Amino acid sequence: MGCLVLQDGSVLRGRLFGAAATAVGEVVFQTGMVGYPEALTDPSYKAQILVLTYPLVGNYGVPRDEEDPYGLSRWFESNKIHVAALVVGECSETPSHWSAARSLHQWLKEHNVPGLQGVDTRALTKKIREKGALLGKLLPDGTPEQSVPFEDPNTRHLVQEVSLQAPRVFNAGGWPRVMAVDCGLKHNQVRCLCERGAAVTVVPWDHPLDPAGAWEPYFDGLLVSNGPGDPRQCGQTVRALRRLLGAPRAPPLLGICLGHQLLALALGARTYKMKYGNRGHNQPCVHEDTRRCFMTAQNHGFAVDTATLPPGWAPLFTNANDGSNEGLVHEHKPFFSVQFHPEHHAGPMDLEGLFDRLQERLAPGLVPVPEAPRPRKVLILGSGGLSIGQAGEFDYSGSQAIKALKEENIQTVLINPNIATVQTSKGLADRVYFLPITPDYVTQVIRNERPDGVLLTFGGQTALNCGVQLTQGGVLERYRVRVLGTPVTSIEMTEDRKVFVQKMEEIGEHVAPSEAAASLEQAQAAAERLGYPVLVRSAYALGGLGSGFASSREQLAALVSQAFAHTSQVLVDKSLQGWKEIEYEVVRDAYGNCVTVCNMENLDPLGIHTGESVVVAPSQTLNDREYFMLRRTAIKVVQHLGIVGECNIQFALSPESEQYYIIEVNARLSRSSALASKATGYPLAYVAAKLALGIPLPQLRNSVTNCTTANFEPSLDYCVVKIPRWDLSKFLRVSTNIGSSMKSVGEVMAIGRSFEEAFQKALRMVDENCVGFDHTLKAASDVVRELETPTDKRLFVLAAALRAGYSIERLYELTKIDRWFLHKMKNITEHAALLESFRGGQGALPPAVLLRAKQLGFSDKQVAQAVLR
Repeated sequence: MGCLVLQDGSVLRGRLFGAAATAVGEVVFQTGMVGYPEALTDPSYKAQILVLTYPLVGNYGVPRDEEDPYGLSRWFESNKIHVAALVVGECSETPSHWSAARSLHQWLKEHNVPGLQGVDTRALTKKIREKGALLGKLLPDGTPEQSVPFEDPNTRHLVQEVSLQAPRVFNAGGWPRVMAVDCGLKHNQVRCLCERGAAVTVVPWDHPLDPAGAWEPYFDGLLVSNGPGDPRQCGQTVRALRRLLGAPRAPPLLGICLGHQLLALALGARTYKMKYGNRGHNQPCVHEDTRRCFMTAQNHGFAVDTATLPPGWAPLFTNANDGSNEGLVHEHKPFFSVQFHPEHHAGPMDLEGLFDRLQERLAPGLVPVPEAPRPRKVLILGSGGLSIGQAGEFDYSGSQAIKALKEENIQTVLINPNIATVQTSKGLADRVYFLPITPDYVTQVIRNERPDGVLLTFGGQTALNCGVQLTQGGVLERYRVRVLGTPVTSIEMTEDRKVFVQKMEEIGEHVAPSEAAASLEQAQAAAERLGYPVLVRSAYALGGLGSGFASSREQLAALVSQAFAHTSQVLVDKSLQGWKEIEYEVVRDAYGNCVTVCNMENLDPLGIHTGESVVVAPSQTLNDREYFMLRRTAIKVVQHLGIVGECNIQFALSPESEQYYIIEVNARLSRSSALASKATGYPLAYVAAKLALGIPLPQLRNSVTNCTTANFEPSLDYCVVKIPRWDLSKFLRVSTNIGSSMKSVGEVMAIGRSFEEAFQKALRMVDENCVGFDHTLKAASDVVRELETPTDKRLFVLAAALRAGYSIERLYELTKIDRWFLHKMKNITEHAALLESFRGGQGALPPAVLLRAKQLGFSDKQVAQAVLR
C-alpha cells in the first residue's frame, strides 16, 4: 500500500505497483484513453506525477524494446520513462495483446518508477481542475512524510536534463536536410521527417544555430521540438532563434509545443503558466484562415499571449474550447509553430501534414466551402413499424432531428406509420402522416406539403431505400426537394458493394474480400473463388437479414435462396471469423470538419452480428497505434464518400497483427449511434440534423457544457457495456443460436468504473431474475458445444465453465473472445467463490472483501445469496 500526498494536505491511499519507491513532482492529469507507453516515455512529462483519467490502464501491456529502420524506438517516444510516478484507477495484471512483452507493472519496475492504483482519479482530476496543478509526493507505507519534501520541477532546467548531449544523424543522405533542436524531442517527430525523405540531424538544446554566421551549408529547415518545464529556462535557445530569424534568408522553421513557446519568446512575445494545462488527445483547434477544426494531441502547461505578438505575426490555430493560442505564422516568411503535437503518438493524426508544409516552405492552406441555403420546410422519413432486429434507435434519432430543426425555426413534416413512438407524439413535429414509408405514399405527401428538403438518414434502412428510389424515380428533382445531409450518391456508394469496393481502392483502403451475386450460380462461383467458409448477406437489408456462414455448396444454396426472398442481390464475403470487430461513430460537416465521437469493441469476435454481441466502449484491447490507425481510416473514408452528418464504420482487425479490413459503412443513424450517444453524452442525431442544414460543426455548442464546441471527441473516464436482450422464448421453433443475423429486440447499457462492474450491472438489467454473472444458471456439462455454437445464454455458460475450472486458453480456443475479457470474467467468478467461503458463520465478511465485491459490480442481493445461500 501507499499514498499520494498533495500540497494542499490531501492524502489519497491506494495500492502500489511498479517500483516500491518514493516520487515527487507536479501532479497533472491526462485524458487520453489509450497511449500510456507513449505518454510515459514523452520527455515533456519529465518530473511529473501523471494521473490518467481513464480508469482501466495496462490492458494491452507494454511492447518489447526494438528499433525501427531509422534507429528510433518503434513503440516508445524516447529511450526511458520520464514521469516521476503514475496514478491510475486500475492497473491490469493480465494484459492481452499480440505486441505485449510484459505488463505495465513489470515495465515500471524495470525503470524504477512507482505507480499507485485504486485511487479515485475522477475526484483527483476535479481537485486539479479547481485548484490548478498541485505539487505531490508518492510514498510507500512506512515512509515518514517529512523525510520527502515537495519539489517544484518548474524551478529546474528540465530541458537540459532530457536533451541529448551530442548531435546524432538519422536517415543520412536524405533530402532536405533538417536540423531538429532537442528540447525533449519525441521520436515520432524525427520519424515523420525521415518518412518524407529528410535527413535529420538532432542537436542538443543549446547547439549554435548559425555557425560562422551562416546556416546554409548546414541545414535546409529547422524543427524546434517539444519539451518539459518553463520556456523561460531556455534563454540560450531563445537567443539562438532570435539571431536566426533575423538572418536575410532564414530557413523554414517549425516549432512544436515548447518550440512554439520558444519561438514566441524569440519574437519578444510573452508566455504564461496555465491553470492546469491541456493534456489529452481530444483538444479541438480551429485554423484561423479557413475556420476548419481539427482534433489534436496536447501536453503543455504554458501558453503564448497573442496580445504581445510583434507586427508581421498572426495566430495560426486557436483552441476552440479555452481560446488559448495554438499556433503562430509569419505573414511572409516560412516560419510557423503549433502548440499541439502534429506527430501524435499518442493521439490523432489529423495534422501530420504540417511536416509536409515544413518541407514545402508553406503554411497550411485549406479551401472553405460556401454555405448552403437554409430550408423553410423539411420532410423527415421515419422507420415505419418495428421488426425483429430493431429497437427504439430510429425513434430516438428522429425525435432529436425534429427538435434540432424546430430550434432553427424550420417547419417539420414527419411520415411514420408507427403510432407507438415518441416522434409521432402531439406537439413534436408540426405535421405527422401515419403512412407507410413507400415511394408512392411519400410522393403524395411531397405533392401536398411541398417541402424544401428531406432527411433520409434518421429512419434506418427503410428510409434510405425509399429515398434512393425517390431520387432514381425523379420525384425529388420534379418537386425541387433537396436531400439534406449525406447526398444520395454517397448513400448508393455505401449500399452497392461493387461501387463501395472501387471507392475504397481509390484511397488505398481494403474491404473484406467480397463479391456481389444476382443468382445462385453467381454466388456459387464467387464462393469457389473466395474459398470456403464464406459469409452470405442480403444487400440493402437491416440487421444482417437472411445472412449466415456457409462451409459447403449445400449450405450456400440454402442461405442464398433465403436471401433472395428479401433482396435482388446477395453479398458473398470471405469469412474473417475470429477477428476483432471494431466500430467508430463519425461526424462530418459540409466543410470537412470531422470527429470520431466514440469507438466500440465487440466482446464477441467477427461472425456474431454486432447487434447480438456484447459491446464495450471505449475499446479495451486496442493500443494507441491501432486505435488511431482505424480512426484515421474512418475519417479518410467519410471524407472521401462526402458524408454529411453521422455515420457508422465497422472494421475487422486481426488479433495477431495490425492488419484490418473495412466491413461496411452505414451512412445513417443506427443502433450503434444511439448507443454511442448514450455512452458519451454526445447528441449525435441532434448534431447530425444541424449539420444537414449546413451549419459548421465548430459553431455548434457542446450540449453538456454549453460553452465549449461540439467539434470535439469525448474522452471517457468510465467503461460502458451493452448487452442485447432477446425474446426468443416467444418463438418456440426458432433456434436460440446467434450469428451473423440479428434476433435481439432491445439492449441494455450500463456504466461503471471497471469492466466487471458495468458487465454485471447490464446482466441484471437484461433479466430481472438474473443477479449478475451467475454460474448457477447454466450447467457446465456441455460447455464445448454451447461455446463453439453460441446461443443467447453463452455468457452464463462461460460463468459455469470458469467455475468448473476451464482455463482461459481453452475458453479462448472455443470462443475467440479476447483473453482480457475472459480474465475479467474470471475475476468475478473467483470473488464469488471467495464470498461463498464465508457461508455458515465462517467469520465476519471483511470490509476489504465487501469493497472488492462492490468494485466488481456485485449487488447487495448477489452478495447475500453468495454468503447466505
